[in-house]
Amino acid sequence: MFDSLKKRLHAIRNAFGSSIEDAMGPAPEEEVEQPLPEAASPVQTGETPPAEEKRERPTVINRLKVFVKEQEVLLQEKDIQEPLFELEMALLENDVALPVTDEIIARMKEDLVGRRRRLRSSVDVLVLETLRSALCGVLGDGLNLIDYINSHERPIKILFIGVNGTGKTTTVAKVANYLRKHGFSVVIGAGDTYRAGAIEQLGTHADRLDVKIIRHQAGADPSAVLFDAVEYARAHRIDVVLADTAGRFHNRANLMNQLSKIRRVVKPDLVVYVDEAVAGNDAVIRADEFNRTVGTDAVVLTKADIDPKGGAAISIAHTIKKPIIFLGTGQGYDDIVPFEPRAVVDELLGGEAQCWTDSERP
Repeated sequence: MFDSLKKRLHAIRNAFGSSIEDAMGPAPEEEVEQPLPEAASPVQTGETPPAEEKRERPTVINRLKVFVKEQEVLLQEKDIQEPLFELEMALLENDVALPVTDEIIARMKEDLVGRRRRLRSSVDVLVLETLRSALCGVLGDGLNLIDYINSHERPIKILFIGVNGTGKTTTVAKVANYLRKHGFSVVIGAGDTYRAGAIEQLGTHADRLDVKIIRHQAGADPSAVLFDAVEYARAHRIDVVLADTAGRFHNRANLMNQLSKIRRVVKPDLVVYVDEAVAGNDAVIRADEFNRTVGTDAVVLTKADIDPKGGAAISIAHTIKKPIIFLGTGQGYDDIVPFEPRAVVDELLGGEAQCWTDSERP
């Protein structure tokens, strides 16, 4: 996942490190310690003098570790101009949206330029911490669906929207499976009534998962189908209603008006926009258009496992100011993972991710 961007970021980390080391200049020479004069031989009294405690002489490596930990660096923008440009190009070439790229670069400059930064252990650690902070800053916090359900009145009504062919119906089935495994009861509403195949597909998923599905014949009013699903959930004390809808584009006025009607009838707690991670900037643009036209509360990105770039995953939450809730990572029902910014940054940079809020940034 995100292999192309991972390789570029690894190279850029090295470029930042080299530039910062050049700006720091050579380390000061070590002071040469003068040997202490030998103590006079003790007077022979017949008693054996106590053995002196052996002292470990500080090695050059240990002294250098102390020096590095205590050293401060004050950088100017020209010192890191070249790796900043490389980072900008790497992000843009991997489908990170331009405003998000600008935000990441701005955060890197803010953390590195014109501020005295103490090197806790090495230049590489400084670069790594700064990159992590910048990436976490644009990824947002995510949304924990389990916590959301537990903290709201049930049934929780989740409406899935998006364009055609992005895996929306399969995502509904995956989320149903995920919630069942976490102990919640689920009913699915087959609101894509434009295609008989969509109703049949969702019915097959529901049968395999042993989940109740509410469906009408093809061509029925989707608002009526989903209203029945909500009423069924209330009557049977079901925890969550998952409402599928027909794929549509934001510029199809009749379909968008229909979606507005569904929202008025169902009154969803969450409207979840579904798109493909591999769509890159197109997914970001479509998500923004849906958010402005209909309104969304969260995002699911499918096919993240085959996305070499990661641009959509990095950009979408920052662009529309709404959290990513899940990443789809395969074809199986279990191939869906909650979105965690730390995990994504860990995937991109390696190691244990350290994400801070703006007030926590070092």
